Amino acid sequence: MKHKILGIALFVITVCTVALYPAIRGVALTTTIEPPVTPVVLPPIKPIGNQKPLVEVVFVLDTTGSMDGLIQTAKEKIWSIASTMAQAEPSPEIRMGLVAYRDRGDQYVTQVIDLSDDLDSMYAQLMEFNADGGGDGPESVNAALNDAVNKMSWSQQQDAYQVVFLVGDAPPHMDYQGEAQYPAILATANQRGIVVNTIQCGNLGVTVAPWQQIAQIGGGRYFQVEQAGGALAMATPFDRELAKLSAALDDTRLYFGSVREKAAMEEKTKATDKLHGLASDASRARRAAFNASEAGKRNFLGRKELVEAVTVGEVDLDALAPEALPATLQAVAPAARKKVVEEFAAKRQELQSQIKALSGKRDDFLTDRAAETEGATDSLDHQIYETVRSQASGAGLEYRDGPAY
Repeated sequence: MKHKILGIALFVITVCTVALYPAIRGVALTTTIEPPVTPVVLPPIKPIGNQKPLVEVVFVLDTTGSMDGLIQTAKEKIWSIASTMAQAEPSPEIRMGLVAYRDRGDQYVTQVIDLSDDLDSMYAQLMEFNADGGGDGPESVNAALNDAVNKMSWSQQQDAYQVVFLVGDAPPHMDYQGEAQYPAILATANQRGIVVNTIQCGNLGVTVAPWQQIAQIGGGRYFQVEQAGGALAMATPFDRELAKLSAALDDTRLYFGSVREKAAMEEKTKATDKLHGLASDASRARRAAFNASEAGKRNFLGRKELVEAVTVGEVDLDALAPEALPATLQAVAPAARKKVVEEFAAKRQELQSQIKALSGKRDDFLTDRAAETEGATDSLDHQIYETVRSQASGAGLEYRDGPAY
């Protein structure tokens, strides 16, 4: 009841505030809006264990023409951000989502990638985004925030840290009739316990006030970075080898189950193959480090992964129907299947040990480089880390190791 009263009070206050705040006018466009592309959504995956803390983060990202540098930064750094969030004690489950937005008259207004712990599939879709459109000032920020708050599959888990990062360089259109505006959207977010932070890219003056106000109403933090995002882009001598080890580790996955379940994991495998084919060695090394963490286990495994299921005793290999087996095992004699799975498990354990050891060397290298880099504490990496560190403490999560790079 207290949360509802607080939400109503905040709604009334913020509506009054915006009524007094000068509206930011843009040119009304009448071009027909193309419907957003609907991304492929995998079946829901249950959390590993019931007591695991949960971090759910949605990035609301301006994808208009001026944001090209930031989009490329996001493609490179999303695994670092996931690793940063995974460093908490106790180790959390990580779910991430994305709302890409432009404006009316552009190719799309918003595109939504729902919250999921399958970060590979999210990343594969992120790689498709390019900067285009815009150029006329305000953008459809309100529509994007509305999608982030109301169209994501936020969990109902108690004490989850649920957070939105709004990232862009232009103010919201406040002149679109009939569209929900950010004061009402943020009142709903407050009611649900979703924190909204704002990251302004560049220094456009008309963006400062609404970005600050969105963060204030959303119970979050406002900070400003350079137009391209201001992240520390540092390659290491260990990246290429980590990328190779990560690809080899992915090859140890065997999926079983119904036709539908195996088809869903086939889509995940395609997403993994895509990122290995297109992502940089540095990005793949960051993914390797994340997958080697406890929080990254779900992203690596997906669901219905046979080697893990047999190893931990969840599945009796001999009891599986032949059609439920991975295709590679259906042709293997029943007496030899257990040996194949054991060989895969041993190979996986060895690869994971190598990845953890090499990731440790990579971390030491990057920590030293960051200490020598001027302005590192003002970088996107550090700003996100400090924001998460302070806000996630309310969910019982403690961060002490600094940002992952």
